[in-house]
Amino acid sequence: MAPRFGILTAPMNVGYDEIQRVWREADTVPEIEHAWLFDHLMPIGGDPDGPIFEGWTLLSALAAQTERLRLGLLVTSNRFRPPAVLAKIATTVDVVSGGRLDFGIGAGSRPSHPLARREYDGHGLPYHSQDDAVAALAEACTVIRRLWTSPEPFDFDGEHVKLKGAFGNPKPVQRPHPPIMIGGRASATLRVVAEHADLWNIPGGGDIDDLAGRSRLLDRFCAEIGRDPAEITRSIFLPVDYDKPAATKEKIEEAVAAGFGHVVLGLANPYPDGVVRWVADELIR
Repeated sequence: MAPRFGILTAPMNVGYDEIQRVWREADTVPEIEHAWLFDHLMPIGGDPDGPIFEGWTLLSALAAQTERLRLGLLVTSNRFRPPAVLAKIATTVDVVSGGRLDFGIGAGSRPSHPLARREYDGHGLPYHSQDDAVAALAEACTVIRRLWTSPEPFDFDGEHVKLKGAFGNPKPVQRPHPPIMIGGRASATLRVVAEHADLWNIPGGGDIDDLAGRSRLLDRFCAEIGRDPAEITRSIFLPVDYDKPAATKEKIEEAVAAGFGHVVLGLANPYPDGVVRWVADELIR
């Protein structure tokens, strides 16, 4: 199967009009099939006190202004929003987009990244251990899928999520539900991927043998629970170097050869005029 290419525009230290311009262009370039934002509440690069937009709100606005692109957040932090609230937000975006949402979710940033850690303190959000966060992610995936599909209200009594009379109405446009993408590389996260994900994303750009090893570990976890690993699309994020297209293209070719058939190309701002067409012409064709 031919690889599917998309772009990511990080909504930090950049204007809404610039992101809007890039996404509108991407919607007209057939080589680009999907587009992504990320989920942070404070900048993790550039000016740490610069502007940054909330991902899901911005995604809904862009969904209303595009017609073709699949779209999502790479990836939602499960620490930021209660899962049932997140299910409602995601449903709304799927409806606004006419059924084009790819639902990206992950355990949330590690405490070793200080620029990511401060957004929890700065917004009054609890910051739990990584083990706790991964367990909470598994429960969140279960709850969100049930809210998207259950025809009746239900209760849920988990260790991390407790719901009474939970019910999702309307349902997402996509049936049985939007594809679930889980991002991460830790072994515990990959076990959640094996159980719940339709797509798995990992940051690339480094040693491709290491990334391929993570993919083989996911295969093993799928086998342990009796799931066909081919059911999970392998996705990779690769930053684009405008000045070194040949090096970026080499990384793309390595990733595709290693089985990553879903490629998200990270665009740095400021975005050159016609950047999406440039990506299609210089990196994909």
